[in-house]
Parts: sequence; C-alpha cells; structure tokens
Amino acid sequence: MSFSSSIGRFREDNPAPLYVQLQQLIREAIKRNVLAQDDAIPAERDLAEEYAVSRITVRKALGGLVEEGLLTRRRGAGTFVAARVEKSFSKLSSFSEDMIARGRRPSSTWISRSTGTVTPEEALSLGLSPGTPVYRFQRLRCADDVPMALEYSTIAGDCLASDEAVDVSLYEALGRSGNRPVRALQRLRAMHFPAEQARALSVDTGHAGLFIERRGYLADGRTVEFTQSYYRGDAYDLVAELNDI
Repeated sequence: MSFSSSIGRFREDNPAPLYVQLQQLIREAIKRNVLAQDDAIPAERDLAEEYAVSRITVRKALGGLVEEGLLTRRRGAGTFVAARVEKSFSKLSSFSEDMIARGRRPSSTWISRSTGTVTPEEALSLGLSPGTPVYRFQRLRCADDVPMALEYSTIAGDCLASDEAVDVSLYEALGRSGNRPVRALQRLRAMHFPAEQARALSVDTGHAGLFIERRGYLADGRTVEFTQSYYRGDAYDLVAELNDI
C-alpha cells in the first residue's frame, strides 16, 4: 500500500503551498494514529515521486514537522514519527523508572565511568571539600534502543561502593547503598545541541533540545547527586502539576 493511500492526496481546491499541504496530511495522519509512534516516513525521493513535487518541497515539509517535534530524524536510518515521553516534575524518579512506567524498554550505553577527586564546580554543586572522592558516570540513555538523552552524573564518593555498582539505573544502585535521593532541585533551559551532544544523540547539530541540571538530596540534607542531561526536544514533554495553595 502506498503512503498516499494511507494519509491521502492533495486537494485541488486547496490554495496552500504544496509543502504546507503535505505537512497537513502527515500531521492529520499522526493525530488520527494512522501514523503511529516510530513509524518510518518514506525517503524524500519516494515522496517526491508519489506526490509529483520536488525534493526541495518534501524536505521543507518534513523539516517543518521535525521542528514541531512531530517527526524525528535518526542519522543513517531516516525520518520517523516521534515517540514522545511525558516527564512529570511532580515525582522524583529515574530515567529507567520513567521509561518502564510508560511501557518502554530502558537501556544505557556507557561512554565512561571513573573515580576521581571533586572539581571546583562539583565541589560547589555537591557541597564537598576539595580533594573529596567522587564517581563520574557518562551514559547515553535509550528507550527501545532509540537515543533519548545524554547524561553526565557525579556522585559523592561515600554514597556508592564503587563505580561498578551502577548497572542500568543509577537510583537503583544508590537505593541499594541506602543513599537514594528523597528530593531534588532541577533547572532546565531550551538549547540547540552542540556537535558533540548532537552526534551522540543521532541528531543534527543545532537540534532543539533541553538541558536539565539536577541536584539530588538525602533525607539529612546532604547532596548526593549532581547530574547534567541533554534531552532530545522531539522526544520529551515536561509536565508539572500546579496547585493554588
């Protein structure tokens, strides 16, 4: 079955530019779940032939939908319907717990793990004295094997048995040692990914994303975790519950 038979053809009475019409067709197909999360979009060449338009028209249409967060480009694989995840700020949870709660399979690709002494920035963020040991973890976080976030974590040295204690979930490892955070302070800002982070997340340099900085605290007020994460903007919706107290 052709792509156009699934999502429809251009209407002759539609005065909108052709790239806008193609966007409308794809957007409506996603809304009606004719195109589901992670469904592949045909190659630009194939869409151009099927709709009798130029590849520039197709590229402009798909590029706009990528900017909206409805589609996502995966380097070397093509263009897909974005699989978005809602991340609630009302509950302190790990990446792995968030993915499992939404029926996704979490996994991590280790970039590095190491033991060292605290840097000036880490000392300020964790409230540690110069020379204090820390563990550092850098991981690519995935859901169903799709890169979702790039994570850099620093943990106070007395809160884990070793840097090998962490497998998939950092919070699970901290829980086993009795040092899972009970509250956290998070700051976030929108950004365009630099080349290093874009390459790791299989998106283009300048891709829209979120930078989230988290400090996790123990019940006695000590800071146990300092994490900086780069989340793909086409994969995450951040949700906060607000109350009028």
